Amino acid sequence: MNLLVMNWLDRENPEAGGAELHLHETFGRLAERGWGVTLVTSGWPGAPQRARLDRIEVHRVGGRHSYPVLAPRYVRRSFSKQAFDLTVEDLNKAPLFSPIWAPSPCLLIVHHLFGSTGFQGASVAVAAVTWLLEKPLAKVYREVPVVVVSESTRTDLIERGFRGDQIQIVENGVDTTRYKPVVEFERFKEATLLYLGRLKRYKRVDLILAAVASLRSQGVYVKLLVAGQGNHRSKLKRHAIDLGLRPEAVEFLGFVSEEKKLELLQRAWVHVLTSAKEGWGISNLEAAACATPTVASDSPGLRDSVIDQRTGFLVRHGDAHALAAKIRLLMSDRALRSRMGDNAREFALSLSWDRTADRLGSLLEAAVASRHGGD
Repeated sequence: MNLLVMNWLDRENPEAGGAELHLHETFGRLAERGWGVTLVTSGWPGAPQRARLDRIEVHRVGGRHSYPVLAPRYVRRSFSKQAFDLTVEDLNKAPLFSPIWAPSPCLLIVHHLFGSTGFQGASVAVAAVTWLLEKPLAKVYREVPVVVVSESTRTDLIERGFRGDQIQIVENGVDTTRYKPVVEFERFKEATLLYLGRLKRYKRVDLILAAVASLRSQGVYVKLLVAGQGNHRSKLKRHAIDLGLRPEAVEFLGFVSEEKKLELLQRAWVHVLTSAKEGWGISNLEAAACATPTVASDSPGLRDSVIDQRTGFLVRHGDAHALAAKIRLLMSDRALRSRMGDNAREFALSLSWDRTADRLGSLLEAAVASRHGGD
């Protein structure tokens, strides 16, 4: 199999996130098995135009904003004499409409669509363009097999006009060898809550700050660690000050290394994620692998990666009081926290990247076979 993969970013990009982790964990495994994988992605200032990552041949074209215009042209010019069995469009920003220009049959991978939530994380102009570009998806990709990472995303696509029979679910995985529990006494001594991810408006970290402020006003002295960076950081720090949260109550760690990230997930008492919408919520699963329960918003994607009342709690999105109540329950009940942590670890063990790559590979082969069968 020889694949052309289109994704806005690769894992070395400073803006890389969960979608890029998914891409390299899955297609890297397929490349290791002998598949040819060529990734056409965007670059950033100072980035080399070519790279080889996880046995994937990476071509970087343009920048974050020029990529959707330059990439199709680059593919037509650079690969006119190279035969691909399949073009895989990994949609996690704005669509590239690959069925219109791709040199081979297409398959679409969708993490999640932004819809109106895009206005919470980008400028009005960028969000409006993304919202408009998502409108014709069902028509442009009507003959294309689709792989999604969660039932939430499948439901969203069907509501937008996709057929249910063209969509298959392949959940994300987690490295349970790397992400593993520590013994209980190695947890932080004080009750510690962890947010780990980008600091974007749509992530709604303000809800976590409000919950911590509410708890401390009740005499429940939890500490919040906020690990990550993004354009909403300065506003969140000001909001923490406005809520009266001192440095001993909330600490903004900024960017953390992979080693530090692992330590935080292992040592925190509870992980929390309150996004308005996600494709899956990979950090929920990484926390689960470390036997750390999660309190999350009952929002698309997050409700797929947290099993309510088993691996953690789901609360109504936007309800800081409900969020605080569930955090308090977990922080105050060590037996409950331990039981949910064990359940979370068991859940994570059922989802590996090998399993994800196997299932995705089978669907890619089926997509190619169905095309040949129709010739």
